[in-house]
Amino acid sequence: MGEQRPGVIPPRQGRPPQRPNPRQVTRRRVLALGVLVLVLGGLGWLAVAAIGGGDSTNRAGQTSTLSSTLVYRTVTRTTATGTVETVIAVPKPFHVVFPEGFTRKQMAERVGAVAKIAAHKRKIQPRLARAAYLAATAKPRVPSCFRNKVRTVEGFLFPATYEFFKDTTSAQLVREQLDAFCQNWKQIDLGYARSKNLTSYDVLIIASMVEKETLSPDERQLVSAVIYNRLHAGMSLGIDATLRYGLNIPPTESIHQSQLQSNSPYNTRKRKGLPPTPIANPGLASLQAAAHPAKVKYLYFVRKPDKKHHFFTSSYKAFRDYAAAHGYGP
Repeated sequence: MGEQRPGVIPPRQGRPPQRPNPRQVTRRRVLALGVLVLVLGGLGWLAVAAIGGGDSTNRAGQTSTLSSTLVYRTVTRTTATGTVETVIAVPKPFHVVFPEGFTRKQMAERVGAVAKIAAHKRKIQPRLARAAYLAATAKPRVPSCFRNKVRTVEGFLFPATYEFFKDTTSAQLVREQLDAFCQNWKQIDLGYARSKNLTSYDVLIIASMVEKETLSPDERQLVSAVIYNRLHAGMSLGIDATLRYGLNIPPTESIHQSQLQSNSPYNTRKRKGLPPTPIANPGLASLQAAAHPAKVKYLYFVRKPDKKHHFFTSSYKAFRDYAAAHGYGP
């Protein structure tokens, strides 16, 4: 069995894992019982609790009750005679889901909300908390797979579904997010981006913009292409999501003219080039799109009336005509 950090189970994207069905549990209990008989109970109280279904006492006098607060897990052990699987009962984990495109602050809010739910439903107080998560992510932290110097941990907090327990700390959760980032980052081929004189950190920044600008998966590479093309042409990017991030403008509020004139380094309407840091934490699909943009000549895009898709064009006139026809201002 590989080494595991106490209190944290590696993240899994998508829906939380399902509990085994009763038939699987019965088979595993029988198997575990046979193993326990052979090793004279040497696997400890957790395995006994999983099989007995009631109270049991280990050699240290500790007692455990199998209940709705415990779940079954299969432990694989390699011995001299082969591989042995044992079902054990462990504390039932909580789940925290970080959607793609969440910022560090949004993740902290989600941690706080999940901790409150855990306290209400289980009557326990997890160590995870909003303030602690913000503190754990306040300083720049570079994952082991990344060599660039960075200003912030933003961009590296990989969005996924994570399991945590009562004693899991924010530092442990953040470490798992950084590890998950590396597991996904190693799938990214940076060859094309480097041929365009972009660094790995540039690609991460582009990925964060792609994540914030797209709702339809098939547009990720198109938005990435617009960013690449405008950088190559020496044009400003004109992506308002960067300004919203820099000035902390909620997505429900309009951007005022005075804000558009801001000298913020995140104002990509006034300043050419990329913003100084990622503006969100992108998922794998946006990372891939940022490294491999579509082979198109688009320089402009504007939101369609469905508020999900965009109209793309290489013509400024076509862009202005479309925007005016659908009531978008300058």
